[in-house]
Amino acid sequence: MLIPARMSEAEEQRWVNVMLDKLAAQESKQVLGDSELAERAEQLSAQYFDGRARPSSVRWVTNQNTRWGSCTPAEGSIRLSHRLQGMPEYVVDYVLLHELAHLLVPGHGPRFWRLLEGYPRTERAKGYLEGVVAAERLPHVPGARGE
Repeated sequence: MLIPARMSEAEEQRWVNVMLDKLAAQESKQVLGDSELAERAEQLSAQYFDGRARPSSVRWVTNQNTRWGSCTPAEGSIRLSHRLQGMPEYVVDYVLLHELAHLLVPGHGPRFWRLLEGYPRTERAKGYLEGVVAAERLPHVPGARGE
């Protein structure tokens, strides 16, 4: 996002928050429940991994505030942070694919990243998530976002 140099830091933060909110509102869909999330994981596995990634469970959790998702390959369980709810579908799909890939390759080596190359929105989703993290790190400005 390009921001005019004349903007103060407070204006910049307000503008970033407004644009992130607009983007999320435009691209987000209704929040999926756990069963719909599991169905989506199955669809993504079929589409991108020939159905080889088969989680035993996929669910939302509220105890992940520093990670977007996690996977326990030995159990086949995938957990996505509730913070993803309401984000654009392609972002949730990316995180699901990331965790599904861990069922096939536990680490983050070259083989793991090759699995994600087939998803055309990987870089866009990673950029979106990086933007969310960057916006959260901006200093708090009283009056921003209706405070």
